[in-house]
Amino acid sequence: MEQHETMSVDVIIIGAGPAGLASAIRLAQLTKTNNIELNICVLEKGSTVGSHIIAGAVLEPRSLNELIPDWQKLGAPLNTKVTSDAFWFLTRQHHYKLPTPPQMRNHGNYVISLGALCKWLAVQAEQLGVQIFPGFAAIEPIYDAQNRVIGVKTGAMGIDKNGMKTKHYQPGINILAKYTICAEGSRGSLTKMLIKHYDLQQNSDPQTYGLGIKELWEIPETQHKSGTVIHSVGWPLDSATFGGGFIYHLDPNIVAIGLVVGLDYQNPYLNPYAEMQRFKQHPSIRKMLSSGRCIEYGARVINEGGWQSIPKLTFPGGLLVGCAAGFVNVPKIKGIHTAIKSGMLAAENVFTALQKDSAPAELTLYTAAIHNSWIAKELQAVRNIRPAFHKGLWFGLAYSALDTYILRGKAPWTLRNHADHLQLKPATNFKPINYPRYDNVISFDRMTSLDRSNVNHEENQPPHLLLKDPAVAININWKVYAAPEQRYCPAGVYEILQRNDQAYLQINAQNCLHCKACDVKDPTQNITWVPPEGGGGPNYSGM
Repeated sequence: MEQHETMSVDVIIIGAGPAGLASAIRLAQLTKTNNIELNICVLEKGSTVGSHIIAGAVLEPRSLNELIPDWQKLGAPLNTKVTSDAFWFLTRQHHYKLPTPPQMRNHGNYVISLGALCKWLAVQAEQLGVQIFPGFAAIEPIYDAQNRVIGVKTGAMGIDKNGMKTKHYQPGINILAKYTICAEGSRGSLTKMLIKHYDLQQNSDPQTYGLGIKELWEIPETQHKSGTVIHSVGWPLDSATFGGGFIYHLDPNIVAIGLVVGLDYQNPYLNPYAEMQRFKQHPSIRKMLSSGRCIEYGARVINEGGWQSIPKLTFPGGLLVGCAAGFVNVPKIKGIHTAIKSGMLAAENVFTALQKDSAPAELTLYTAAIHNSWIAKELQAVRNIRPAFHKGLWFGLAYSALDTYILRGKAPWTLRNHADHLQLKPATNFKPINYPRYDNVISFDRMTSLDRSNVNHEENQPPHLLLKDPAVAININWKVYAAPEQRYCPAGVYEILQRNDQAYLQINAQNCLHCKACDVKDPTQNITWVPPEGGGGPNYSGM
């Protein structure tokens, strides 16, 4: 058996997003305050910190104020304060202003690039002595004889697509740690393994997701309204499909525009990417983008399950933070503030445990800390709003008004969530959707958009999109559901092709944006996303 190099640290954090970096910073702050040395390591699968980070994003600075009170003095990239909020209901030709729900009011918040914020947080962490290793993907946990997590394995490099070692081969590293903090974001592969291994979801609803598709546009100064935040529901989605649009004006002369489509949709012919391109053609939106140019594109799944879908947060030797746990406030359309706060609480509990015992114990007090925090208060109050939309747009809007203004989040019941992959209906129940042709001015084909994500994977490497049974892709996905992976993937990864009059599924893994939609929505759960060779994937600069 091949010997892997071993590295030992006190705490390893998987993912350099807001939750992981907040965990690292808070831990390092505590070591400085208490004059204790800890070896804190952050692994990031992206080639650089921020290269795989994508979010809307409007930041509520509450937890950042707690983590780094002097962030303004230190130059945090929060440069665009929200100046106005609007909530639109769209029809094909018109928009109607609805009252902005209290959860969606953004006074005191900032329109940001989350990637830029993470780069800045990484600098703060490194100045406190944290080690950050970009380009290294954690591929599996390491367990000891007592079934405790004692670290992670990183992926080998230099293996070709046939599984053979090339001249560039480098084995993975076993990184041993007293505690492991999973901060991979939504639908992380390591988190998925741990949830299954320890059955962390057994007492909660299945996690549910939306697919967020986002573009950055540079527009003329005369069309730019700094700090404007607009959210929408309605067109182009039908009333049976949950979702909505967002339009954020940030400096200088940039518009972040996107569409989120709930992955509990039933129609296998629905194409979230094509819906996003159609969304931009709405007269009120096209006018904003005219004379502008699209400069970046990306996509990512977003946790939507809320409070009732949060799994057990701890396991022997580690815990879950941020979107790995599902701390997204869906009605507020925010998860960065809760991610940072959960990372801080995790760090405080890990630090306390390390002072008592070096063994990888289960930090149940972290769960108590979350339940006693404003995270729990926030998520419990809105827990029923997203599930109400399972019954359609009109019921969801009516129930949301009741829950918000009458019940004030104190309903004596909890609405349940159901797994997204079980919601698709056979294609025979629907007619194909005739989407308009792309005009290459406002709307674009997937390959043109994909170029703007700077996606790159080493071509000669093992596949990172795995089929449990290739026959299922044809016998069930194609024959029953008309191969929905061709449409829900926003990167053109999946294609049904013919060879000798036989259909087969071709996987263009080099296109993959790591959005995880296939891992979530595949109706038979036949597709598994795993990390590619370290550093592969999109290379976002302003998302």
